[in-house]
Amino acid sequence: MADQGAAAEIAAGYATEAGALELGTVVVDGAADPAARVRIPFATLNRHGLVAGATGTGKTKTLQNLAEQCSAAGIPVLLADIKGDLSGLARPGEASDRVTRRAAETGDDWTPTAFGVQFLSLGAGIGVPVRATITGFGPILLAKVLGLNDTQESTLGLIFHWADQQGLALLDTKDLRSVIQHLLSDEGKAELKGIGGVSASTAGVILRALVNLEARGGDEFFGEPEFDPSDLLVVEPDGRGRVTLLELADQQADPTLFSTFLMWLLAELFEELPEAGDIDKPKLVFFFDEAHLLFSDASKAFLDRIEQTVKLIRSKGVGVFFCTQQPTDVPNDVLSQLGARVQHALRAFTPDDQKALTRTARTYPKSGVYDIEESLTSLGTGEAIVTVLSERGAPTPVAWTRLRAPRSLMAAIGEPAVTEAAHASPLWGRYGTPLDRESAYEKLSASSGATSAPSAPVEPVPPQQPPQEAPPQAPPPAEDEGPGFFEKAVKSSFFQSLVRTVAREAGKEITRGVFGTARRRR
Repeated sequence: MADQGAAAEIAAGYATEAGALELGTVVVDGAADPAARVRIPFATLNRHGLVAGATGTGKTKTLQNLAEQCSAAGIPVLLADIKGDLSGLARPGEASDRVTRRAAETGDDWTPTAFGVQFLSLGAGIGVPVRATITGFGPILLAKVLGLNDTQESTLGLIFHWADQQGLALLDTKDLRSVIQHLLSDEGKAELKGIGGVSASTAGVILRALVNLEARGGDEFFGEPEFDPSDLLVVEPDGRGRVTLLELADQQADPTLFSTFLMWLLAELFEELPEAGDIDKPKLVFFFDEAHLLFSDASKAFLDRIEQTVKLIRSKGVGVFFCTQQPTDVPNDVLSQLGARVQHALRAFTPDDQKALTRTARTYPKSGVYDIEESLTSLGTGEAIVTVLSERGAPTPVAWTRLRAPRSLMAAIGEPAVTEAAHASPLWGRYGTPLDRESAYEKLSASSGATSAPSAPVEPVPPQQPPQEAPPQAPPPAEDEGPGFFEKAVKSSFFQSLVRTVAREAGKEITRGVFGTARRRR
């Protein structure tokens, strides 16, 4: 049996008056005390967190457990399901001796439970396709995807600014490619020099990086209809928060795009959501898996913006949990913003591993019960060293925690089931079919006489009057214009595209948020 005195003393630091997410129970001397509960107050989930640990230590099940309890409490969640392991959230779990034993150790009245899940895919995939426009994504995030240095990132920003001023909508990759090729052509050389002394060689590097992105499948992601992050903030009719799983799909060759898209979603939420103040539970909890992909090779300006967004978005009622193998994958300035720490076992096979282990141990409050560094290498699967923020905002005592078992299926449900669920989702009607309306590529092609996407700089053409842009044509009348026709027309993809076109023409001045994402003045 555990030292009940020590376990109870640790658990006292996790006592809450309001609702809380149950992580598990305290372990002392290898035994768990079912009465010594370790929990995270719902009110502090927007102070963010970290879930870390080596492969095979139980991080995925921890994410599943956290998502389940958030959903049950009416909090929508978004999880990046890179490996496809979390689709089991949509099915009830299966009882087993191991699950029964873990339920007894953690004092959990385990019941198999399924949750409402919507499946999204980045670009083409088995889920509902989600896209972002080049303009909406902005130059800073796109520079991260393209692997540009600081000078090239600044140049890309100037190119965006020029396109904004010219009213050239950058919706997909061929739009940006056409703009860069125009600026590199004889016709556009003067304009290239006039936007800040941009060198042709730097613009050429950006163009080559863009072509490489297209070859890696990025052209399937950028475009319309652009995903609306408010579709993540859904509470089901039964009061449970909707679980959204975003899978990597065909972007396996470019995981950096995946992680940067998650940052775009977070930036959009930051810009659009109103201030929430102190609330009993967050509006959304955002699980940022494979976080090292976001921070790797990032510029200082990019990291500064991440830190600023993470610091400020909690006031909008959004909690962010970064998930990675080593806590050292997350920069210190960001790590210091994370109030909850769920650290699974670490391995120390190399000198670098040992250094990372020592650094990790030093970030925890001192404990009179555990040797933190030794404990981090001794944790079993489904166990973690935990410290969170209490309801008073103070760090809780360090707790070796045996974590609860998820109540949903701890396995993937298979691609056919995911595809069926995606096609049945109301989001499929909004995002399932790509749109390709007039934008920079079509306008520049018309002015140059090109008829297909150019693969080389645009050749100069004799001066000519720009063609008059034809107003959008109304769709042909339907044969049946009985009751419900107008409602169907308003909901049609054509009408939605027409509304966006008119709105863009009415307000061409583009302002940009902290990450350079597009904010339009109406």
